[in-house]
Amino acid sequence: MFARALDSEFAREVHGGLTRTDQKTLPCRYFYDELGSALFEAITCLPEYGLTRADARILQSCAAEVIELLPGRLITAELGSGSGIKTKSVLEQAALREPVVYYPIDVSSSALARCAQELAALGEVRPIEANYLDGVRVVAGRREHGETLLLLFLGSTIGNFGREDAFEFLSELRTALSPGDALLLGTDLVKSEETLLAAYDDPTGVTAAFNLNLLARINRELGGDFDLRRFKHVARYHHAEQRIEMHLCSRENQIVNIPGAGLMVNFDSQETILTETCHKFLPAQVCRMARRSGFRVAAQWTDQEWPFAESLLVAV
Repeated sequence: MFARALDSEFAREVHGGLTRTDQKTLPCRYFYDELGSALFEAITCLPEYGLTRADARILQSCAAEVIELLPGRLITAELGSGSGIKTKSVLEQAALREPVVYYPIDVSSSALARCAQELAALGEVRPIEANYLDGVRVVAGRREHGETLLLLFLGSTIGNFGREDAFEFLSELRTALSPGDALLLGTDLVKSEETLLAAYDDPTGVTAAFNLNLLARINRELGGDFDLRRFKHVARYHHAEQRIEMHLCSRENQIVNIPGAGLMVNFDSQETILTETCHKFLPAQVCRMARRSGFRVAAQWTDQEWPFAESLLVAV
């Protein structure tokens, strides 16, 4: 049944991550199957997890200024759009100036379909099923002379990149843009360890279920025999790196079989799988990273209730 599953990218990455000898890993992008996406939506409603609400508050307050700061005929694209709900306030302000053209970019066809349905009333929605950089290149290739591209990268997804990886990613985005194009970048800011650990290990256990569902997905799609009760969710904060890590920790010595990844995995007791890193920033760090990758900082807005920043970066 699973003999040819190693042909899939998911199978290859599971195999590669779980055979590492330093730290077993699984890519965080595989959290978001249908169940994982529903669990993440629940996380955003938790009182301990203020990131999504802070993102929405800033977008509501700064959307009009973002549009005013950008000249010319505007087209908008969003990386990892999901359903596009968080973008609505920006598109509503853009619609007051001119007809909206919006390119949601996502690897999920179902998310893009929801996005097109949710935002169709605001203008022309042109979904692109692709990874981030390929999607931006498609949009850049379709633009007409005189159009300014506003690219949205919200929710602090940039924090899932390593520090140098984040810089390299922004530099690659810059090469796909023209001078005067803009990037609205969301970044979660440094806050107390107590606040961060509560946000990533909530007392109701929703984040734990979200993390453990990654093992359940391997069971469903690759025929794995993970017993989820024999693993636990662990969140750790590294002060020097300004980074939260999410792990899945083996409660005991055990062996897991994953036929679809061509793999038998040994786990020692207390050995972990690193599933996500979430880097936090200081506002000045965002500005330095932007300038280093070929942007100038046109504006920056922060939320005080839950320290978070939206930065408008203009390609130079």
